[in-house]
Amino acid sequence: FARDWVLENQAGAPSFHAMRAKMNAHNIEEVGEKLRGMMQWSKGNQLVDRKRN
Repeated sequence: FARDWVLENQAGAPSFHAMRAKMNAHNIEEVGEKLRGMMQWSKGNQLVDRKRN
């Protein structure tokens, strides 16, 4: 595992970046954003800030 991870990173991490892009495009991200918008009580202590992280 470690050898594959190092080789992946030396090559610019194409598989990792592809996986991350696929996860970010997943429907759950859109649904989560809508749900967080409906939770007015949690506006003050937001754990997820898509602009920062």
